[in-house]
Order: sequence, then C-alpha cells, then structure tokens
Amino acid sequence: MTAEPLPRATSPRAAPAGGLTRRLKALLPPTVLGAFLLLAWEVASSTGAVSAFFLPPPGSVVKAFGNALWHGSLLDYTWQTVLESAAGSGLGIAVALPVGYFVARGEWAARALQPYIAASQAVPAVALAPLLALWLGYGLLPIAVLCALLVFFPMLVNTVLGLRSLDVDVLNAARVDGVTRWGMIRYIEIPLALPSILTGVRAGFTLSITGAVVGEFVMGGDGLGQLLAVQRNEADSVGLFVTLFTLALLAVCAYGLMRLMEERAQR
Repeated sequence: MTAEPLPRATSPRAAPAGGLTRRLKALLPPTVLGAFLLLAWEVASSTGAVSAFFLPPPGSVVKAFGNALWHGSLLDYTWQTVLESAAGSGLGIAVALPVGYFVARGEWAARALQPYIAASQAVPAVALAPLLALWLGYGLLPIAVLCALLVFFPMLVNTVLGLRSLDVDVLNAARVDGVTRWGMIRYIEIPLALPSILTGVRAGFTLSITGAVVGEFVMGGDGLGQLLAVQRNEADSVGLFVTLFTLALLAVCAYGLMRLMEERAQR
C-alpha cells in the first residue's frame, strides 16, 4: 500500500504574486489602448493630416503640462476644483444616503419622493447654475451645491438598490434575535449594502468634477473651469488640452481611490 503524496503547502508569497498578476492583467488593456490612441494622435499631428492649431502634438502638450505644473499656477487651479468637488460630494452623501434609506424602507416616502427625484433629472445643471448664483451668490457654496445636485441621483439610486436587494431571510432572522432598529441599520443593512452604496459614491465623485467645471463656467471661480474659459477666449489650443488632461487625471484618481475603498469594504 503506497502512501498518497501530501499536498504541497502554499507559499505565503503566492497570494501577493497572484494579486499582482491580476492587477497587471487589468492594467494591460487600457494601457495598450492608450498607447494606440497616443500613436494615432502623434501620426495625425506630425504628418499634417490635422492642423497643429486644432490638434497640437503630444510632445507640445506634455511640455506645456510640465511648465504649467512646475512654473505656472496649474496646481492652484486644480486644488480649487478639487475643493469644490469634494465639498459637493460630501454634501451629496449627507443628503442622498439618508433619503435613499427612507425611499428603500418607507413605502410612503418612496411614493412621495420618487416622482420628484425622477423629474429632477430632466433639468440640466447648466440651467440650474444661474438660479443658484441668484440665490446663493458667487463662490464655493453655489458651486458645491451644483456638484451635490449632480452626484445626488447616482448615490441615491445605488443606495436604494443595495438596500432593497438584501436577503429578507437574514433581516427576519435578525429581528427574531431581537436586533433593534439602530442595530439593524448599523450592523446588518449598511454593511451588506455597502458595496452598492460605494459604487454610487464612486460615480458621484467622478461627476462632481464635471459639476465644478460647469459651475465655474457659469458662476465664475478660481478653478480649472475658469482656466478653460480663459484659454477658450484666447484660442489657446495647447492650454485647453493641458487643462482637459488635468481634468481627466483628476477623474481617474477619484475613480481609483473610490475603487480601492470598495475593495477594502468587500474584504
């Protein structure tokens, strides 16, 4: 009778290596696509297929970005936009999450609020900006409110979806065990619905940057939206590309940060 070979013990370094491989696989497709688009951009601008005024070469944009970052005021403009979007996102979270809970758990609240929530999405943010300027004046507050209005809907919808998709048997078992209403919210409902809630928060944070730019276009300010308006008036195509690249980089950073928070919450 031969003894069966014992299974090999997994090395503690195997898990990090596997996680690194998964991350590299996730980064490979967008990296390849970005390299292809950058190459096509370079070919189009260097061959003269598109005028450099309309599509400046990538090298010129990178050089201008470095100069604006180290010797210009790009960081000041960026910080102001980040402050506005963060304030708007915080305000949106403070309103959307409680309202989402009441809509998900209260039949009367859902019937009363859902028509108005749906109707609010038909009004564009550009149309609301002048009213906010009249009501609240100019500065950080009206732009933050505009950002909050933009991020409110995705945060609310994902909160409602996460709470309504919870397992009813788990909730009933907790009630049978005598869990209080506050205990149900804190220890069962919110932790189980957290991935869906964080997905809405991630989408909201990305949209808040758009809200800050739109608000600065209409109401003025000291952020990247105001910089875009100045560069548009001066027909500075290279500067426009630099500012748009900065906005895209901000959105990617916000998305990545919230994605890391989601992964931590799921673990």
